[in-house]
Amino acid sequence: MTGIIKNKKNIVRILFIILLFFVFVLPMAMAVDSSAITGLDEAAKKGYGKIPDGGMASLPSAIGKVIGVGLSLIGILFLGLMIYGGFIWMIARGNEGEVTKAKDLIQAAIIGLVVVLAAYAITQFIGQQLL
Repeated sequence: MTGIIKNKKNIVRILFIILLFFVFVLPMAMAVDSSAITGLDEAAKKGYGKIPDGGMASLPSAIGKVIGVGLSLIGILFLGLMIYGGFIWMIARGNEGEVTKAKDLIQAAIIGLVVVLAAYAITQFIGQQLL
């Protein structure tokens, strides 16, 4: 039995090292690529809020972008809560209290995602009608 636990710990360690590689090392290697740097320089030259004809973006357009970014971040938060709830459910080991807690967390996260998606759809619809 202890051999199985040691193997699981080793697998978790290896997966963690691979995750660290993809999170820290790979983005640094991609940043060295000159085409990526050139693309960022071009984006920086265009500036925030400018539109292709050279004018500035309107206030409703800027507000719509801010709302879209905010809803995206909130959606990511609810997705993280759903993953956390699944993780708690997996490590509950049959403990009914923990399983119930995990189910409630997943249910709340799904409801939150539905609300955020509805808010995003409403924002997009209103933005399309106003602009």
